[in-house]
Amino acid sequence: MFLGGMGSGELLLEEVRRFHYPPRRLGGHLRWDFGRIVGEIHEGLQSAAATARELRRRVHSIGVDSWGVDYGLTDAGGVLLEDPICYRDERTVGAMDAAFHRVPRAEIFRRTGIQFLPINTLFQLVAHAAEGLPDRAAHLVLMPDLINAMLTGRGVTEYTNATTTQMVSAETGDWDGELVGQLGLPRHLLCPIVPTGTVVGPLLPHIASVTGLEGVVVIAPATHDTGSAVAGTPLQDEWAYISSGTWSLVGVEREGVLVDETVARHNFTNEGGAFDTVRLLKNSMGLWILESCRQEWRASGVDVDYALLLERAAATRAFCGLIFPDDPRFLNPPSMLAAVNAQMRETGQSVVSEPAAVTRVVLDSLALRYGSILRMIASITGRAVRGVQIVGGGSRNAYLNQATATVTGLPVVAGPVEATVIGNVLIQAMAAGRFASLAAARRHVAANIESTSFEPRPSEAWETARRLYAEIEGRFVEGQ
Repeated sequence: MFLGGMGSGELLLEEVRRFHYPPRRLGGHLRWDFGRIVGEIHEGLQSAAATARELRRRVHSIGVDSWGVDYGLTDAGGVLLEDPICYRDERTVGAMDAAFHRVPRAEIFRRTGIQFLPINTLFQLVAHAAEGLPDRAAHLVLMPDLINAMLTGRGVTEYTNATTTQMVSAETGDWDGELVGQLGLPRHLLCPIVPTGTVVGPLLPHIASVTGLEGVVVIAPATHDTGSAVAGTPLQDEWAYISSGTWSLVGVEREGVLVDETVARHNFTNEGGAFDTVRLLKNSMGLWILESCRQEWRASGVDVDYALLLERAAATRAFCGLIFPDDPRFLNPPSMLAAVNAQMRETGQSVVSEPAAVTRVVLDSLALRYGSILRMIASITGRAVRGVQIVGGGSRNAYLNQATATVTGLPVVAGPVEATVIGNVLIQAMAAGRFASLAAARRHVAANIESTSFEPRPSEAWETARRLYAEIEGRFVEGQ
């Protein structure tokens, strides 16, 4: 959690609390401990109030963003009926086929413009309905909006996060009630969609009193974290972005949706962005693969210091092998190391086990996947990509940043690391009248952040790797 401010010539970002909230198995599913999350947020709000007092500043508003697709079900009074199920739960196995039996895949894409992933809210809800929804369920509330509801008592759905559900009409920007009905899903559960920057309401009195934040309002930023990250990215004209973290979101910002057969075939998505923008992008599995490997190494007592891993990976002179990062087997396997080696065996490569070698395999493969996606974007849009801005935690990974520049043949600018926080604060500032436009707010950000630049370093070794990767990707991706 951060305390943020955007005064004249200022970009204040003060971290006040960081906490972990891993999902746990409960009631037959992998669930988020929502009570723990809310408790941590209350603690964080108290810390934010105390820090603001130390800085002799006043807190004006609160903005919450999170990952997309997951939701909670509440009763008519706003009481959460069960802990939300994590998108990595296996309940969606077969849910896509069940949905396509009712509504063809092509029709769903034509209506929503959203890529097909088994984790999408649409397919989670199909699985939930098949299992049986709680009798008292009155509202479906996405994760950040669920937190907002607990803070204000008002349940709404912010637009950018709503689009990730694959239940919003690409044409109208509102729920596609006809599609939801055709799939046999309960339309009455869906909360009203509100625009980015909407004032959800004041903090509930008892929360304001306990946290010391009387008179503070809750504003819905781009509640989908990628929406906030892109809003906080000082994009140059004709540049793409990569929001790099557990997932890698690779795309461009546009003024309208792009829904055609080519976009559908390559499974791109048109997610709603802040202030009438659209994020044409593709999800890539991201650094989740490496982090999962690190967890396994740590459990076996192996040194997995991140900086040391990157240093040793960079010192490895020869390529160690490649994988296709977006293979579904990497979503939540019992062993990520086993999953990586299984794919490598299937593609005729020698397996690897040494941590630096595995790290090199993952990072090289991610960079090559980014290059493939960016070439597809240029082809789909008919517009050349002139450079790449990498934001998020992965922007600190100098090896991956350099590999991305080399693979794409494009200049790369890395930073800001906390783009999501910046975008969140930026939108709150706009709601308060601090900036007249998103462009003006981004100029303010650009003038107050540090970034690092990378230029391509082509080599025959990378060309060989590119050819091998293309063969591997071709085995997994239809139409490429």
